[in-house]
Amino acid sequence: MKRWLNLYAGLGGNRKHWTDCEVTAVEMDEKVAEIYMQQHPNDKMIIGDAHQYLLDHYQEYDGIWSSPPCPTHSKMAKATRHPKKSYPDMRLYQEILFLQHFFTGPWIVENVDGYYEPLIPAKKVGRHLFWTNFDFVAVDTPTPPNFIDSVSKQDLMNWLGIHYEGNIYLNGNHCHNQALRNCCHPDLGLQLFNAANGIPPDLEQMGLML
Repeated sequence: MKRWLNLYAGLGGNRKHWTDCEVTAVEMDEKVAEIYMQQHPNDKMIIGDAHQYLLDHYQEYDGIWSSPPCPTHSKMAKATRHPKKSYPDMRLYQEILFLQHFFTGPWIVENVDGYYEPLIPAKKVGRHLFWTNFDFVAVDTPTPPNFIDSVSKQDLMNWLGIHYEGNIYLNGNHCHNQALRNCCHPDLGLQLFNAANGIPPDLEQMGLML
């Protein structure tokens, strides 16, 4: 059984439909990690720094998915009226370059379609950018109406198939839906996972999703 590393695991949207694999998830936020484990109790959860964990443990896995923090790359980072700006978090490109040159298995790095042209070419699917070392065909699942501003928590949970009680606030963020909006939809996560494992896309099913 192949061993997959799921970095910056969040609530586990990307991982929801993966099968026939052993998964180690790394997540810094303990509350988020707790909900992830409710969804995937058989995964191994590491509470800690995903960026450092990749460097220390990459050789232990057959495949790697990484979703580094996206706020400093997003269009909102430029559109906000807040006077204090931030440098783009370059851990994103550190990990892409590291995986390109040092990891021999299939790997996926996911981030948002940002406010600048990617410094390393990526493939855009919906609101996501993907960097991989394999070819893939994928279609996104359309987001609910008012995805950014006013969609309800319940609608987001129904869309993702991830349900939990209470609210989560990430890094002082005042929106309790952010952890849900951060998720890669499970159907898209499965398409990338299958492609990484050499499973041909279900073109008929993908046609229904277009």
